[in-house]
Amino acid sequence: MGSSLPVNVTINGNSAGAPCVFPFLYNGNYYAECVSLDWSVLWCSTTNNYNRDRKWGECLDYDVCLYHETLSDPWRNIGFNFTSVSGWRVNDSSLQEGWYEFSGIGGDRMAYYCLSFTIADNTVVLIDCNVNSDFVLNTCEVPTQHVDCGGELVLYYLTPINRTYITRHSSCGPSSCGQHARCGLAYGSCECEPGITIPDGFLPTGDSYGCSELILNLREECKDTFTGECAKEFLSSIQKITAEGLPQEIVERYLEKVLECMNVLENTVTDQNQLVWYGNAVLNAVEKLVSTLVMETDTTNVTNITLPTLDVIVFVVGPNASLGTTIQLTIRSALMDIDLIGISKNNNGSAAVAFMSYTNLSTLLRPSFFNSPVNTEKTMLSTVVSAILPKTTNTQLTKPVNFTLKHIARLQPKSILTCVHWKETKWVEDGCKVTHTNESHSTCSCVHLSTFALIMLPNPGQSDPLLELLNMIAVSVGLVFLSLALLTFALCKRDSRVTNTALINLCISLLLAHLLFLLTQEFLGYIRRYKMVCAAMAGVLHYLFLSAFVWMFIEAFLLFLFVKNMTKIRSKKDVLSWKYLIVIGYVIPLAVVGVSVGLFPGGYGSEKCWIQKNFTWSFLGPVCVILASNIVLFCVIIVMLKYALAGLNNQVSQFRQTRILVFKTIVQFIVLGCSWILGFFSEGSKVLEIVFLFLNSQQGTFIFLVHCVLNQKVRQQYRKYLSMVCSCCKSVTKAPAKKTSSHPHSN
Repeated sequence: MGSSLPVNVTINGNSAGAPCVFPFLYNGNYYAECVSLDWSVLWCSTTNNYNRDRKWGECLDYDVCLYHETLSDPWRNIGFNFTSVSGWRVNDSSLQEGWYEFSGIGGDRMAYYCLSFTIADNTVVLIDCNVNSDFVLNTCEVPTQHVDCGGELVLYYLTPINRTYITRHSSCGPSSCGQHARCGLAYGSCECEPGITIPDGFLPTGDSYGCSELILNLREECKDTFTGECAKEFLSSIQKITAEGLPQEIVERYLEKVLECMNVLENTVTDQNQLVWYGNAVLNAVEKLVSTLVMETDTTNVTNITLPTLDVIVFVVGPNASLGTTIQLTIRSALMDIDLIGISKNNNGSAAVAFMSYTNLSTLLRPSFFNSPVNTEKTMLSTVVSAILPKTTNTQLTKPVNFTLKHIARLQPKSILTCVHWKETKWVEDGCKVTHTNESHSTCSCVHLSTFALIMLPNPGQSDPLLELLNMIAVSVGLVFLSLALLTFALCKRDSRVTNTALINLCISLLLAHLLFLLTQEFLGYIRRYKMVCAAMAGVLHYLFLSAFVWMFIEAFLLFLFVKNMTKIRSKKDVLSWKYLIVIGYVIPLAVVGVSVGLFPGGYGSEKCWIQKNFTWSFLGPVCVILASNIVLFCVIIVMLKYALAGLNNQVSQFRQTRILVFKTIVQFIVLGCSWILGFFSEGSKVLEIVFLFLNSQQGTFIFLVHCVLNQKVRQQYRKYLSMVCSCCKSVTKAPAKKTSSHPHSN
């Protein structure tokens, strides 16, 4: 009988599955169907003359398109490199003869029509006549019988051979090659994604090629023993990765390897230059690996990685993302607020940010690499964090980025906190400042992205406790005498020979300035934690000290008018009333402070809650102008007095008082002005610092001595009040004695 099955093929025999040919000649007879002559099963000739060709096969009683074997080995794919398979060759010598379907990630078609192949350097090069390209293969298979069952199903008749049947994809798409692999450039091949490969000795099975190893080309000895040199070689190799995207599990695996490098290096490297090199290499390697996690998205995508000493979060926004202007990324021991939406608007609607926290990177990038203004011990108070904008063209920030860092050490009361970022070889402060701090956390605001940390200077000025005590006592004594001077001026306010508006307000300004300064230095450790409060205190101190100098100038100017007119300062002939003087004395320094804030908003709030070093001109400039003006005025006054007294008796009362007043004002100018001039040069000299501290703190004492103790009128008033107090005390002590002696029951 003839074949009634949909597909006319055979099995076994010697024709490799060739179809039956009807009619065929066998022993002088023609047969138009399968026969069982001289054989136990039905068979047929696969040519029209069996007697001549001797080609035959067993006839099937089932539809081979429905019932057949399946091979789905990934290693059969034409793109698989045999050198990654242990033992080099995988062959099909044990394969059972029959009809087979190829499926899975290896491909659904056999790669045949091979003209020739050569073996060179353990690589088999197959030349295909259809594509005219070279491919890396295990072996080259021989042509075989196949049948097209329709619906993209093609069957092949396979027999045992000492070679390998190679496959390809008839239509290769994004999911054809499985996880971490993609379609090759030729003939339906598969290959690992760029930058990764199949581990040595690994034979792919199932639905994955096992593409899980980065192409780093490390030395063989580094695979067994990971030394410092191997760590250096590994970190350098990471930078050569060309893959645009890597799977998260692969990135995690190699991040763990980077952390292993850190553990090796921290125990073997001590040289500062090497520590800096390795620290930069670790940062670059982590950033390179993390950048491969960024994938395009229409909305948002978040990737989190948590390792023992490293935390990573990658946040990607797309054109259709609906978020607020600022997003907050939280990882262990740190969080970051960044305007990623604003950045994405400058990048066609898409942007990505990666935020990393290193637990032990400070063993390489040590806090001692921070060049602080003073040479003192430095402590890393937070983990090291990094922020980058991977695969983002325009990395310009639209708003400052805020980092809130958890303290990993105890915050000492009088310490200085500095928010620093890593710049090639050292920690620097540029572009970052601490905006808030408490016992457990601090917040840094930065105008750029980099690698950041908090560094604490426990004893920033290496201050001498004895010097601190001397400062507190001296300022306190000065405040007491300033208070006594003001009390004296209040009691003698009607006597212009004792006081005037300028002198009273000068003392008020100095009293408030020294009191605020004393409180600021006493509670400096607490105030410094709040940057805004520290800056405000510095601004108020700036204003009060400037006000004192302005009042000193006003006093000199009034003295000039007094000498010129030879009248009393508070007489009706005064040019300006006390109300105008008040406005001038307090508005001018306020204007200077306002202009200073407008020109340089960040000029206030140094380590000691004073003016920043690059902002001292806002204080020194006005002070120098006032001191120079006072010197000119005093020279003019002295010349005027000389000519006025030349033809007069030196005993004239008015001129005598005038000379005394000029003398007191000049002494006051020297005490107030020269101490600050000395302060300009006291840095670096312990002796000058002590002298400056004493002179500056005792300004109130000198004012009290010059204007009160050395003033005859004041001394008379002191005697008057002292006698009154003594009289009161005597009357109080005598009254009880008289009362006791007159008691009727006294003895």
